[in-house]
Amino acid sequence: MPANLSPQYLEAEKRYREARTPEAKIEALEEMLAIIPRHKGTDKLQADLKRRLSKHRDQSQKKKGGAKQKPVFSIDKEGAAQIAVIGPPNTGKSSLIAKLTHASPEIADFPHTTHMPTPGMAPYEDIQFQLVDTPPITKDYIDPLMADLIRRADIVVILLDLAADTLQQFEDTLSILETFRIFPEGFPVPKDLRKPHFIKKILVAINKMDEPKDEEDFKIFLELTEMKLPCLGISIHTGKNLLEFLEKLYDLSHIIRVYSKTPGKEPDMNEPFVIPKESTLDDLATKIHKDFVKKLKYARIWGKSVHDGQMVHREYVMQDGDIVEIHI
Repeated sequence: MPANLSPQYLEAEKRYREARTPEAKIEALEEMLAIIPRHKGTDKLQADLKRRLSKHRDQSQKKKGGAKQKPVFSIDKEGAAQIAVIGPPNTGKSSLIAKLTHASPEIADFPHTTHMPTPGMAPYEDIQFQLVDTPPITKDYIDPLMADLIRRADIVVILLDLAADTLQQFEDTLSILETFRIFPEGFPVPKDLRKPHFIKKILVAINKMDEPKDEEDFKIFLELTEMKLPCLGISIHTGKNLLEFLEKLYDLSHIIRVYSKTPGKEPDMNEPFVIPKESTLDDLATKIHKDFVKKLKYARIWGKSVHDGQMVHREYVMQDGDIVEIHI
């Protein structure tokens, strides 16, 4: 499968070749990884980029001397997807993470309580999402390291306050993201950008819908914004729509769950393999173990789109909820 690398990628690759410092090479490699097409044709290239990135980061740390320390804004991904929860001060970001996960971010009624990102794992059915609480962003100030954190996240949640000027909060947040060359999926991208841009799946959540009367204000907000992004009204205080919030994250993640089965035994329904939609049996075998790809003969599938125990081959497109019995 051809890589189909974009002009923006090739430009970043050129800057990488011309870079003379580890820091410059790191910046170029991070951009290349962020914009490279995600498909089987680029798997080896992605792995090579990650290897080079790790190498240059090590060089950069050695040059600075002392013990190697991980930047506080660099959060290792865990779970089915990493979700960066961003927004203005006091919209309830920390409260949302505390409500849905076992994390304990500092919560207060005054702004700028959160100074560094705090991850927590939110259970949803038989998988977990990694929610990352972040420092507030405003047009007056945003930590420059936030840009990289948002770019790396699989999904971005913009959390707003229905009791405040919600429309202004929304417009300001989109404007701030644009300064980082981050754009919602489906939105137009300026043609005069000189550096690569980043397209993100974005969910807008409107907090503090604590009373029935707040529904009208929510509808007005949707009308004023002509909302083209997934949007949900929630109440962290009452728990309103928090399950629906996780369901929307699942839909946006574009993933499926597949369960494994050993021949002659019952399937393991507790820990599914989480893979992108449209993944094939071959893709699943790669994720389970690299040797499976070479030795894979066929698999039997139990699922909605096949007969129970139907034999399938490498090209079979996995479906959400499939139970797979691999034969090697």
